[in-house]
This record gives sequence, C-alpha cells and structure tokens, in this order.
Amino acid sequence: MAISRQSILKIGILGASGYTGGELIRLLTNHPKIKLAALSAEKQAGKSLGEVFPHLRHLGLGNLQKVDDINWANLDVVFCALPHGMTQELVAKLPPALKIIDLSADFRLQNTLEYATWYGHPHRAPQLQPKAVYGLSEIYRQQIAKASLVACPGCYPTAAQLALIPLINQKLIEHSPIIIDAKSGVSGAGREAKQSSLFSEVQEGIHAYGVTGHRHTPEIEQGLTQAAQKPIKISFLPHLVPMSRGILETIYVHLTPQVTAQDIRQAWQKQYQHDGFIEVLPPPISPETRHVRGTNRCVMAVFDSPLKGHAILLVTIDNLIKGASGQAIQNMNIMMEWPEDLGLNQIALFP
Repeated sequence: MAISRQSILKIGILGASGYTGGELIRLLTNHPKIKLAALSAEKQAGKSLGEVFPHLRHLGLGNLQKVDDINWANLDVVFCALPHGMTQELVAKLPPALKIIDLSADFRLQNTLEYATWYGHPHRAPQLQPKAVYGLSEIYRQQIAKASLVACPGCYPTAAQLALIPLINQKLIEHSPIIIDAKSGVSGAGREAKQSSLFSEVQEGIHAYGVTGHRHTPEIEQGLTQAAQKPIKISFLPHLVPMSRGILETIYVHLTPQVTAQDIRQAWQKQYQHDGFIEVLPPPISPETRHVRGTNRCVMAVFDSPLKGHAILLVTIDNLIKGASGQAIQNMNIMMEWPEDLGLNQIALFP
C-alpha cells in the first residue's frame, strides 16, 4: 500500500503506557499530518489514557487496548515502544504494508548472534534483521527514507555516534582509545517499578552501572566500526544521576597528528550545517542537560585536553526525545519526505 505524502497518516503506538510511549503521544498530538488511531498497553488495557497519563487526559484519545485487538488494516505506521525482546515476533506477524518504527533494541544489532549474547535470548525474527535500517537520523537519512522497518538507536549510542562518526569519517581521531563517560537521568530505566529506580535509591547520589559490560556498547561499536571500515572497540561506562531525564556524555579521544579541537569543531559544523537539531557550541561554552530538556536537540562541544594530542568531547541530549521518541518521529518524517522538524520544534523547558 503506497502512502501519499499528502495523506494524514493513521498511527498506532504499541507500549503507549511507558515513558517513550507517553512522549510519542505528547509529541504526535502536535504533528499536523498524523492521526493517533490505536494505543496499546497490555497491563493497562481497558483504562483511559487519562488514568495512565493524567497530563494527557484532555486529549480525549479513548482507552488503551491489547495488541490482539488492534485493527492493523486501519493503520499506516506503527511505533513500537515495547520492552526489549517483545517486538521481533510481533513485527514478523504484522502486515508487510505497515511501516514500522521500533524504539526497542530488537533490531539494532545487525549480527543476530551478538544480539543473543547481549540480550539473553536468540533473535526471534532473524529473517527481518537484514531489512531493518538503523535509525540514526542525521547519519543514515538516505537509507531511512527507503525503509519499511527502522530500528531507532539507543539513547547513549545516539549521543556518542553523532559526536564520533564524523570524526572517524574524516580521520581526525585515532580508533583507540575512545573512552565514553556517560550520565543519564532515571527515566532511561523505564516506567516499570524497580527498587533501583526508587526515589530513595537514586536521590542525593550517583552511581555507575553495567561496569563490566553494557548493552549499548556493541551498538556504539557497530556504528563506529562501519564508519572506520575496521573493528573499533570502546570503553563505555554509564552512570545514573538523580534527575528525571537527560544525558551528558564526556568522551575522551586521541587526535591524529596535527589535529586540534578547532579541527573537530569545524568538522562537526560542516557535517551538521543543514541539520537543525544539532548545535555545535563555540568555546568556552559547555553543553548542559537542562538546555535540551524536552527537545529533539543534540548539543556538543570540544575542548583541548591537558594531555597533549588528546581532546574532550561533550554531548548532551534528552534521552526520551532525541534519544527515543523524538528521533523516532524524525525518522517517520524522513520516511514520508516531510520536513524533519515537523512536530518537533519544542523549545527546552527551563527552569
């Protein structure tokens, strides 16, 4: 089924009761070319949207339903905001005419054996993996435009790859060492109740997690390896900080000979000169999470390191927007050949 670019798209959101599902609803209600036609949430099925998200009560979007009760023939695009491991089998059963934008990790890793290693079970739809396009919007927009199945990147990999891929492409940094020290708000753990996400567990403290290996490591390495056309390994360590949303990554790189921080800044400016969601800051300004909160923007800066021949990259995004729901909508816009900022022109919430 061909979809006219002038059409009003009928949208389904699977997993609408989670944080990314709620953000998809909030953002898409301001999108002029879509209609929300189906919202699913297995545990919350039958409840009104207002019961699950009181701040969305006034939208009048009706009740949440089970996936099995959705009329797929009534949809053009489906956003999958389901937990990892639940999307593969479901997508394999959906009508092939549907455009699928998956926010889980189920189709991010091209190597299905590597997926099994990191996610603890075999890939459940390996026949679909080759058609999945990795949805890092500013880097792969040409492939995304032709895709029917888009695998949206994780939040940490989005920030890391937007900063590093242009530098690898232009041979401005050595492939080793690359050290990524990342901080994230608690919403990155999802809305499901967990002891480690309780207020008393995270407030007034900061801690590292996934110290011996985090699932986003192979995803970042996959993107950097493709850019370098040779294997790249990284040191990646995430930390949980007591805020609801936002990511700040401090990335330490070794420069190739004669390269300076100014060369990196110019490379970013050239790469992203037509990309309205990317901002490269002049020195001595540093990115702050509060300056992208609630937006689809990515802000980055670079500084010379005290270590000769090294540089420090700073990158910030909102993990729920540019790191999830906003980038997913940006990918839909690309697939439909619409302006990429359609429905995504929110200004940061401040204070």
